[in-house]
Amino acid sequence: QVQLVESGGGLVQPGGSLTLSCTAHRINFRIYHLDWYRQAPGKQRELVASISDIFTTNYADSVKGRFIISRDNAKNTVYLQMSRLKPEDTAVYYCNANSKQSPTYWGQGTQVTVSS
Repeated sequence: QVQLVESGGGLVQPGGSLTLSCTAHRINFRIYHLDWYRQAPGKQRELVASISDIFTTNYADSVKGRFIISRDNAKNTVYLQMSRLKPEDTAVYYCNANSKQSPTYWGQGTQVTVSS
């Protein structure tokens, strides 16, 4: 059974930093395009950052310059380094693995709360 397991969420003060991790089990990780999404209460899920199988990255305008997405294929893990966090970054963060040749998979989500 394929699993994506996120970790690293928590409570952080405004201006602080967190790094999220998402480790995939039982997929051919290196062929997948990987995304981080987030969903705040009462809002739609939005794409935050993505990294392709050839390490091309893209970011939502709201996080450019503050978040960095990276992947380690040897560890089957994608990361989201978040810095200069703002209260509006508060949300449940989800990782997503997608490929044209395979089904799409989602993690269970990890809560990030930015508050003083």
